[in-house]
Order: sequence, then C-alpha cells, then structure tokens
Amino acid sequence: MTAAPEPARASRFRRFMPSRSSSGRTSMFATLAGLVILGASAAVLYTLLREVNVSDVKIALRAVSPEQFFFALSCTLGSYLLLTGYDALALRQLRADVPYATTALASFTSYAVSFTLGFPLVTGGTVRYWIYAPRGLSAAKVASLTLIAGVTFWLGMGLVIAAGLITRPDEIARITALPPSLNRLLGIAVIFGMGLYLIWVSLKRRAVKIQRWLIQLPTLPVTLGQLVLGSLDVFAAAGVLYFLLPEGHGIPFASFAAVYAFACILGIVSHAPGGLGVFEATMLLAFTQVPRESMIGALLLFRLCYYLLPFVVALALLGAYEIAGRINRYREGSEVEDPDILDRS
Repeated sequence: MTAAPEPARASRFRRFMPSRSSSGRTSMFATLAGLVILGASAAVLYTLLREVNVSDVKIALRAVSPEQFFFALSCTLGSYLLLTGYDALALRQLRADVPYATTALASFTSYAVSFTLGFPLVTGGTVRYWIYAPRGLSAAKVASLTLIAGVTFWLGMGLVIAAGLITRPDEIARITALPPSLNRLLGIAVIFGMGLYLIWVSLKRRAVKIQRWLIQLPTLPVTLGQLVLGSLDVFAAAGVLYFLLPEGHGIPFASFAAVYAFACILGIVSHAPGGLGVFEATMLLAFTQVPRESMIGALLLFRLCYYLLPFVVALALLGAYEIAGRINRYREGSEVEDPDILDRS
C-alpha cells in the first residue's frame, strides 16, 4: 500500500503551517495568543489612522522627491531583511531547524508589531510563539530566541553609539549635554565593555537564568555575526530618515547614524511605543541646522515608511497566515477521511 503524492499546493502551505504531529494544545494556545495580539494591533492601527492628518502627509510628500522616497523605502526593506537575520542567528544558536520562509515571516511580523505596540518581549515574543510553536519550538526556546535577537539589537546599537561618541563627540554633546571629551571617554568605555563581553563568551559556553528558564548565550562566532548584523541594521534604519531629509543639509551620515541610534535608545528607555515623541524631540534637538518644518515632515514620513507601512503589511500577513492555517488543517482532515487515499497503490 502506498500513499498518494501530496498536492503541490498543500505542500506550499505546509512550509508555514503546523504538522499533524504538533501538539493540539500548544497550537491552540499559540493561535489564541496570536489572535489577541492581532486584535490589539488592529485597534491600535485604527487609532493611529484616525490621528493621521492627511494634509500634513501631503505637505511632507511634496517636500520629498521620488528618488528620496525610493531610497527611503529601499532602506526600509533592507532593514527588515536584516532583521530576519536576527532570528536566523538565534535559531542557529538554538540548533533549531526552521525553514527561512517561516523565519522571515515570524521575524518581520514580530518586529513590525512590536515596533508599533512597544513592549517587544511581550508583543514580539507572542507573535513569534504563534508562528514558531507549530514548528516544534517550545515556549522556552521562543523566549531564548527573543532574548538572543534582543542581544543582536543591543550589540549593533552599542557599537554604532560607541563609534559616534568617539568620532563625533560634538554632535552627541547636543543630546547628552556633556563635554565632548567625556563623550569620547564614554565611547571608549562602551567599546571596552563590549570587548570584555566578547572575551567572556569566547572562554566557554555561557548561560543566564531567567525565572525557571536557563538560556544559553551565543558563542563567539555567533556574537561576532550579531555585531555585524546589528550595526548594518542600524545603518539601514537610519538611512530611511537620512534620505527623507531636505537636500543640502550637509550632515555626514556617520554623525547622523550615531545620533539616530542614541535617539532610538532614549525612545526605548521611555517605553513609548516606537519611542514616539522622545525620538522626534531628540532628532530635532540634535539637528537644529535643519529647518524645523522640514525635519518634522521628514520624521512624519519616516514613521509612515518604517513603522506604519510594515505594520499594515504585518497585520495582513498574520491574517493570511491564520486563514491559510485553517484551510490547511481542513484539507489535512479531508485527506484522512477520504477512503480512496487510504488504499491507493
């Protein structure tokens, strides 16, 4: 007795969808948690769209050339592609075999949602669990993945900020209100601390305990990959806003990227979703040479390109993921119930 070959369309669904051997309880909990996040995201999206002033958007768009907008969208795409590498590195560290298509879906949607809603460990972790749990990843492994991906983010931010403090201390002084010499010392201290961390993880396998979970920290090769990947992502994200600035501003990109990273950190510390308000105030304070109206317009378009647009796409993908999952489970059930399939040679 031989089983019938699986239809090609169903196999495409199964790249993302749970197998029949997955735990029904785990899948149900992951789906329920994901639907809660999806509903909350839809409510936030509705609120955001109500607060968007269409006339302000039109004025900002008229101030930006098509070439600038194209480069900004290209940097947005590049940044989110690099973010998928965060999860890929974490999965490598965890020795979890997950197809890249699933990794990309989980990474993109989790970051697009958490960037807008805030509280990334909760929102991003929930979206990841929704998608990864049917692939056999336990809650502990998803928590480990989220933590390792967070380390990648902080390493990239730390390296860019340290480089800015050392090479561009005057620009950072507008934010820190510290003498440039002290900013440079802080940058050296950050580099020194990161160097100690690299040495620490290179000597032997390290782990941290969070409540009842023991999470293995990345090895030295993975950590070096995190440094490179995180830094490139910061540059790509900073490039989105940089290309939306008015022409002739004369700001070196290295200085801009360092201030951008610093503004992101302040936004994260504020716990405001996406650093809203804190990020904008920091950029306005740091770059007073750019006309205030132009900077506000660029910041508005940055929010639309880097936060709102990916957020909308992520909600659509998550909705399609849930619909496709239900279709796939229905087809699997139909195949089992079909008597012709049970005895076909």
